[in-house]
Amino acid sequence: MRKAIISDIHSNLESLEAVLADIATQNVDEIYCLGDIVGYGPNPRECIDRVMDCRICLLGNHDQGAMFDPEGFNSGAERAIFWTRNQLENSSRGPDQHRRWDFLGELPRTCQEGDLLFVHGSARNPLNEYVFPEDIYNRRKLEKIFSLIPRYAFQGHTHVPGVFTENCNFLSPETIDDEYRLGEEKVMVNVGSVGQPRDGNPRSCYCVLDGDLLQFRRVEYPVEQTIEKIYAVPELDNFLGDRLRDGR
Repeated sequence: MRKAIISDIHSNLESLEAVLADIATQNVDEIYCLGDIVGYGPNPRECIDRVMDCRICLLGNHDQGAMFDPEGFNSGAERAIFWTRNQLENSSRGPDQHRRWDFLGELPRTCQEGDLLFVHGSARNPLNEYVFPEDIYNRRKLEKIFSLIPRYAFQGHTHVPGVFTENCNFLSPETIDDEYRLGEEKVMVNVGSVGQPRDGNPRSCYCVLDGDLLQFRRVEYPVEQTIEKIYAVPELDNFLGDRLRDGR
């Protein structure tokens, strides 16, 4: 069973459409979304509509922020999430509006299938905990998180793709030629971000899992089109568009 695992779309419809088109070429059976469908970007309604067909979709902290008061957000992210909430509340009265709210409200925080654990943030705090590459130097933190993982965990949240091993190494996709074979060792896999990459590469990132073979895939999309949409919305800081060019 080939799985595509996506995360952190952040209302970027152009990147999502490009990734879904790439997934369609990969003989994928199921798509798993690890959350943060909305936030930052200009197309929250359309992105929610597209991920409703995923096999599994989890709750991200921005998705929760759209439904409730955002906590721990910087000013730009907070303004964006309040604008997103307004889009969901006021721009589509009727069945679509209720369908989207119901969908977000029913999203689970975790999903476990055998040895596979799917979360947005981490196994310890599925919604909010960041696990950055530099955390390999915080052995205590990683040991606590790995103790909660059955064998393999897939997550997003940081927008930085790569593989964390139980012996405190971080393998970026570039250092492993975009492929990693799962074995006996526990690992955490950050699948990267569809809509807001932050590893210095502006292309969308997602993963394909086929048995024990994991592949990171990068996808070009019309970045400037998304940026122009962000610029056109006063409530969305221009910075949210500018950062897309550099993947930061």
